[in-house]
Amino acid sequence: MNPIRPFTLDVPEKDLDDLRQRLAATRWPVDGPDVGTEQGPQTARIRALAEHWRTRHDWRAAERTLNGWGLFRTEIDGLDIDFAHVRSPHEDALPLVLTHGWPGSILEFRHVVGPLTDPEAHGGHARDAFHVVLPTLPGFGFSAAPAEPGWGVGRTAKAWETLMARLGYERWGAQGGDLGSAVTEELAHRGAAGLVGIHLNMLTFDPTPDEVAAADPDERAALDDAERYRHHQSAYAALQSTQPQTIGYSLADSPAGLAAWLHAIFQDQGGTPGDAEASFDVDELLDNLSLYWLPGSAVTAARFYWELTREGWRPPFSRESPLALPTGVTMTPRDVVRKSRRWTEKRYSNLVHFGQTASGGHFAAWEQPEQFVADVRATFAGVR
Repeated sequence: MNPIRPFTLDVPEKDLDDLRQRLAATRWPVDGPDVGTEQGPQTARIRALAEHWRTRHDWRAAERTLNGWGLFRTEIDGLDIDFAHVRSPHEDALPLVLTHGWPGSILEFRHVVGPLTDPEAHGGHARDAFHVVLPTLPGFGFSAAPAEPGWGVGRTAKAWETLMARLGYERWGAQGGDLGSAVTEELAHRGAAGLVGIHLNMLTFDPTPDEVAAADPDERAALDDAERYRHHQSAYAALQSTQPQTIGYSLADSPAGLAAWLHAIFQDQGGTPGDAEASFDVDELLDNLSLYWLPGSAVTAARFYWELTREGWRPPFSRESPLALPTGVTMTPRDVVRKSRRWTEKRYSNLVHFGQTASGGHFAAWEQPEQFVADVRATFAGVR
């Protein structure tokens, strides 16, 4: 029997009806003092988002996008992993696994799948083509939720290596942002069979005290933004790293509560801080949000932070320095965890590309798809 099983996503209509009923019955919090978004998403913004979700959002359109890519499921290490597999029309294309983060999903990549797999149809060249593999992290979306501890970065990276081998890919690249950066770096550190290079749009290392002391103005601004994030915008990470089950009851029961929990990240970490809808299409935000609500995966996805803390994961260069695999980077000006090129070069001895976008935040593939595609192509041009 083929261990890879195709499937079609078709959420029961009763689940969509239940969502609409719950949104209509939301008990809204009392507004606090007018301090902008300092205390979190404003009630009026989340009420508008919830109303759009209840009355205008078309989940079936998102299903068509996902099913159009080709959805598959395979059991790895006792866990069913879902993934999209979009093959290029060019047979000699380089396979590329792209890993999303939290609170994202494989839909983060909806605007780059076409240009990556079929570059000629998007103003590129056949030599830039990729076969794209989009796995859903364990416990996210419709991937199975782990029933035992241990599914953190290390085990996930090992599963991705198995997945690429199972697909018959002998030479392949990897890309990731947010949690996906950690998984991608782990693939590089473990020397995954066939891995020829990586591209990252978030770098996980912390500058050394000497680097902090010698920071130039741009590096100082990045350090200030990171400090502001740690002290004022990272409560979600602290809770999900320690007691994800506590917030899980609310996330599983209230779609409006889930909307606010996730919207806060897009609000704070997108390219237009304080105004998520200026950076992200509302329906696309709701498509992504629905991939947490409909399968009931909000709490199981949150547990990935607990696993990350439990395994004590550290970047590869903190274990063996520097990382020698060909590496490319996309850095956006509004990412809250930016790193400079000179800091990066010390950790990646084979930095083949360092792209800097003119705008955008934490979600590079979603916010800056054209630059993202160009940077990915440049990263892997020398290893095909």
